[in-house]
Amino acid sequence: MALMPVSDALAAVLAGVEPLPEQMVSLDEAHHRVLARDVAARRTQPPQAMSAMDGYAVRAADAAAIDSRLTVIGEVAAGRPFTGRVGAGEAVRIFTGGVVPEGADAVVIQEDTIADGKSVTIKEAAIVGRHIRPAGVDFREGDILLCKGTRLTERDLALAAAMNHPQLAVCRRPKVAILATGDELVMPGATPGHGQIVYSNGFALHALARQEGAETIDLGIAADTLAATTAGIRRARESGADILITTGGASVGDHDLVQQALTDEGIAMAFWKIAMRPGKPMMHGRLGAMGVIGLPGNPVSSYVCAFLFMVPLIRALSGRSVIHHHRERALLGRDLGANDQREDYLRARLELRDDGTLVALPVSHQDSSLLANLAAAQVLLVRAPFAPKAAAGSPCEVLRLPV
Repeated sequence: MALMPVSDALAAVLAGVEPLPEQMVSLDEAHHRVLARDVAARRTQPPQAMSAMDGYAVRAADAAAIDSRLTVIGEVAAGRPFTGRVGAGEAVRIFTGGVVPEGADAVVIQEDTIADGKSVTIKEAAIVGRHIRPAGVDFREGDILLCKGTRLTERDLALAAAMNHPQLAVCRRPKVAILATGDELVMPGATPGHGQIVYSNGFALHALARQEGAETIDLGIAADTLAATTAGIRRARESGADILITTGGASVGDHDLVQQALTDEGIAMAFWKIAMRPGKPMMHGRLGAMGVIGLPGNPVSSYVCAFLFMVPLIRALSGRSVIHHHRERALLGRDLGANDQREDYLRARLELRDDGTLVALPVSHQDSSLLANLAAAQVLLVRAPFAPKAAAGSPCEVLRLPV
């Protein structure tokens, strides 16, 4: 099978994917969930004109001249409106958040007044509307302020609460099951035997999936047997996973059994080789509604492929309005040679010059087993297939890695 271009592979992973069903959750449970519907305000904010400062509510015409003296006829505090009306020559003491009383059209801040018992002297001329928040200046009932597909921030939750929504309709979180394969893997903390290595891929994959809002299911490490690999795949189906991620066993060696196990379970494989580096031996298929991504075993390849393919799939299932990674422009920090037929994703550090220019400096060793270089990188520097050699200072494109 010919190597599939990265763009075609991503299109295949996302083909036919629809957001998961909606569910109602409380505001306390809604942080970083994705809205399944537009949200309209149930009230006007503020509902009436409110004072923005502590001072005196007046008629601007009565307080237009310095040393105007007005009679104080009452007081307004937040939640305790004044029921009367401000007439000629009158003022009402008002505090921030208080409803501006009928008849008043300005607020003079207390620093610009001199209080004397039942009267107040104006030391700064009043201006109509000054220090008053008009009714509806924030929003009005019926305004759509949060849109379907929004991943809710803490600021969005504050807005939803102010709009008088105790609950919100969000898309169900995708369930991501992660299955590692390989006789050579031992868990962190164990003493590896001869030829064994410490398992690391799953910890990054679980964290990456959870960061994108998914629930994760740990299927553990399957031995290099067809029976063990098949059992892991069946546990993913039984768990109700929306996505099955396998790591390792995705190549073509005698002990790389994932593709055979997936095919034997009825999974239609869309591809199993991609024109990218790192991550050429990546697989994708579907079993009913469950999408399957078979990641390479090398830790850098595993992470880069998960970042490029698993993350957009999670976002699509979550109902996000933006699912693709944003590419940024930068300058190369060092010379690069010509590229071959595979799209390259170089691990790179990102520097910000004093003039605001971003500079991407690829790490010196790009081997797909080097986790220290991956951890030190801030971006993936993207190089197109057959890109010519490029000198330091040339423009390039980068994808920021999560922080």
